[in-house]
Amino acid sequence: MKNIYKVLLYLSLGCFISLLLLYLLGYGAGAIGPLMVFMFVSLALGVRGTDTLFKSFAFSIWIFASVTFAMFYPGLIVEVGGFDTSQLIVPLIQLIMFGMGTQLSLQDFAGVLKKPRGVLVGLVCQFSIMPIVGISLALAFNFPAEIAAGVVLIGSCPGGVASNVMAFIAEADLALSITLTAVATMVSPFMTPFLMQLLAGQFVPIDAFGMMLSILNMIILPIVVGLLFNHFLHGKAKWLDDIMPVVSMVGIAVIITVITAAGRDSLVAIGMLLVLAAIIHNAAGYLFGYWGARLMGMDEKSCRTIAFEVGMQNGGMASGLAAEMGKIATVGLAPAVFGPWMNVSGSTLANWWRRKALKEEDTEKANVSAAGIQQQANEINS
Repeated sequence: MKNIYKVLLYLSLGCFISLLLLYLLGYGAGAIGPLMVFMFVSLALGVRGTDTLFKSFAFSIWIFASVTFAMFYPGLIVEVGGFDTSQLIVPLIQLIMFGMGTQLSLQDFAGVLKKPRGVLVGLVCQFSIMPIVGISLALAFNFPAEIAAGVVLIGSCPGGVASNVMAFIAEADLALSITLTAVATMVSPFMTPFLMQLLAGQFVPIDAFGMMLSILNMIILPIVVGLLFNHFLHGKAKWLDDIMPVVSMVGIAVIITVITAAGRDSLVAIGMLLVLAAIIHNAAGYLFGYWGARLMGMDEKSCRTIAFEVGMQNGGMASGLAAEMGKIATVGLAPAVFGPWMNVSGSTLANWWRRKALKEEDTEKANVSAAGIQQQANEINS
């Protein structure tokens, strides 16, 4: 690890210790805020020089830095030069979805024909487990109506692109992951409004048809345009392939920051409960997704893939729908809180599964080698 990365990590540690001292001495936000932001920024830069496990958390740490800045200085974000920053959310999501489309091909949808069982099991788990867990948590925690609707909303959305990344890291079935994300996204204009009206209608009025149109405009149309772009201009715009992942990550960070700033007061009031709900919701998705696939007789790689698809929702889509509903500061809070946690937990689980897969592979090779040696010995003796 280069010295600069070590310095950054030590700076982050120093900031953390200083924060504890300032808190114990009773200092206010004026002293704590800048130090906490600097702590996360230096940590995000520092982990880039560590091994794969910690490096995978860099994006999530940047999100924490953005959220911290938004919590301490919401006035600098909610409105900039008279411009309402919440208006950026839908265009940014459209841009992110276009980027997702450029990474897809018609072969990804043809994967349904190759693995229909896996896709069907994944879709059933996706649109049953998470909405049910979402409404259960909303009622159990007795969240305010619009916050509760946001919890149901994030559970009613399909899996996001992050699940594909985690499936790749975990050495799961990447082809199945991409196909599931694509198909679940394409059926979301029908499933998400239906689930919201069925489960969240008790909390806020739901315009199911209007929500369907919003998903078509905000999610499906940009993906289709990106898909066509990839089909006709594949390999002719390498610069786009290079910048879209960065654009997507920056876009997600901006969206979460804007939502956090807009809903700062609500987050202060119920923040820890919402974080706890996010942890339970996410863990339930991994657990029930994995074992649901297991009960259906799926192989280990498929089970891991479905666990990621079920446990990691498209937070950007949920945020955009909250913005379209005009309730970004309330309905949009759950996606803003759930999103960063999904990246942290997903990275951790993916790296754990990857290491487990590598150990199993080494053991299998050793067993095969031992069997070969034994066979040769038997041939010599005979």
